[in-house]
Amino acid sequence: MKNEEQGTQVLDQVLARVVAPAATKVAKGASTTRRESSAPDKAKAGRDHVDAINQLFAEFELAYHNQFHKAYGQEGSLALAKKHWLGCLVDFTPEVIVRAARHLVKTQEFLPTLATVVAACENAPALFGLPTARAAYVEACCKPEPKAAQQWSHPAVYLAGRETGWYELASETQDAIFPLFEHNYQQFCQRVMRGEKLDLPVVQALTPGVATPLSPEENKARLAELRRKFDL
Repeated sequence: MKNEEQGTQVLDQVLARVVAPAATKVAKGASTTRRESSAPDKAKAGRDHVDAINQLFAEFELAYHNQFHKAYGQEGSLALAKKHWLGCLVDFTPEVIVRAARHLVKTQEFLPTLATVVAACENAPALFGLPTARAAYVEACCKPEPKAAQQWSHPAVYLAGRETGWYELASETQDAIFPLFEHNYQQFCQRVMRGEKLDLPVVQALTPGVATPLSPEENKARLAELRRKFDL
């Protein structure tokens, strides 16, 4: 408990040194990198990142109790570890960090290292059930009409296809249209990895009309009208 309190205090102290300065280093117009694909605006990072680091270590302690206390049982070691991990993981959103920790707890037998957590965070789209951009493109192109009525692997795929344009996806070559689709898809992926829930449009079911049979007189009148119209 004492180690946990020290860890939180150290994280509070290091926030201004680790997170805020990082916000000023984001270059405008930078190409797509790990920072763009999985991290929010650094100006918005801070307390949520501290909470994510605390949750990560709490889950590791519960899942790997003996290994955890062997690694961080020494006085002050947990506080130093949290400080170091915060600096290394601040490029990822808090949602990605927590999701990666939960994934590792379910799949790793031994206490994960920092490198293992970083690798899991770098594979963030898969943690959220998001297919690769190439697989999403193929899915968007192959789904039949009406697109909104189909089952999608993830709403981001449908929304990226709609944003790109269904006609353009069907008529343009892959080399011409894929970059635009990939850009749109990455935008929706970032929103998902920031914790936003994307929804598919609701397709209204068509109410079948009830046909009323014509009376014999109405049938005769229709037939006479057709004969006059076509000079029969």
